[in-house]
Amino acid sequence: MFKIQKLPYFSAFGALFLSFALTSCDISTPTHHGNNVVAPSSNLKPVSYSALPGWKNDDVRYALQAFRNTCRANLQYSGRVIPDAELVKEKCNMLPGAGADVATVRKWFESHFQPYKVYDDSGRTTGTYTGYYSPTIPACRNKTAECNEPLMAAPSNPSQYKNVPKKTIVENKIGRVLYWANMVDVQNIQIQGSGLLQLNDGSTVKLNFGGTNDMQFKSIGEQLRNRGIKPDGGYSADAVWKYLKKKPSLAKEVIYNNPRYVYFKEAESKKVIGKLGTPLSKIRSIAVDDSIYTVGMPVYINTNLSDGRKFRRLMIAQDTGSAIRGWIRADIFFGSGDEAYKFAHGQHSSGEMYILLPKEYTNVK
Repeated sequence: MFKIQKLPYFSAFGALFLSFALTSCDISTPTHHGNNVVAPSSNLKPVSYSALPGWKNDDVRYALQAFRNTCRANLQYSGRVIPDAELVKEKCNMLPGAGADVATVRKWFESHFQPYKVYDDSGRTTGTYTGYYSPTIPACRNKTAECNEPLMAAPSNPSQYKNVPKKTIVENKIGRVLYWANMVDVQNIQIQGSGLLQLNDGSTVKLNFGGTNDMQFKSIGEQLRNRGIKPDGGYSADAVWKYLKKKPSLAKEVIYNNPRYVYFKEAESKKVIGKLGTPLSKIRSIAVDDSIYTVGMPVYINTNLSDGRKFRRLMIAQDTGSAIRGWIRADIFFGSGDEAYKFAHGQHSSGEMYILLPKEYTNVK
């Protein structure tokens, strides 16, 4: 069963926590009086922490661990919700120490951040939560009958591939070929944004996201549905991939009919890297719409997992995705491996969202 951060899991990260420890655990008032938060008041309504379902039951130490990675990143302050840059820097200089207990960490978040309930442009307070993971796929160094699709690195000149459809990119090898894999597996790893290659010589290689052609994603499952084709098991990702592997001609047609192309870059570390350029944290990192939110902020979500369990957690928005669009829309990062695969592919639920913004000198307008 998928574990949702019980204390033994936390203990396993003790050494990592120590390595990120900062000397300060100050919860005093910041001194900055500058830029101010910018966000539309019609979409964000301030609430108390008592209004966050399950807030007192969440072990927010895991969220703090993920937020440390935000503090290591070069944040891009853009979108419709922009936190005060200097205040965020001060928060990062006041992080609780590695040994802080859950009560201390909860108090730190409550002292430094104001929660806002999120409303979409139509006034609704519920949106959609899906999931993603980092897959492991079989791959080859050279093209074979089974490894029939290239995994490529982006050209140095973006004009060579921006707004160029996938079919043209692949057929003309617009990019540097890194490895080869089955076309269906390549589509899967492109959707997830990163993955581990199990090469036919026994070695493994980690690929991270390396850019896109900026074209809109066209759902493979929806294409099958529109053709009246229903795989065994329905339209889940698992069922669709298994079906298409048995139908290579159809697979090529529908996959190339999706114009979006994702490039990769080879990574030394096996960690999954998000939009911020720092490692993602299992079931504490989410992808959000970066045209709305400055990526890096704490976000509290109230939804359910695919097995029906309530999922009420303080997350950190550390990634983006082409299909993640809207005020109340997020992709939960479930990690790597078979269990992560199961939950990521099954995740599709509705729920509420609350964003936490620096408390002092806010100007929500």
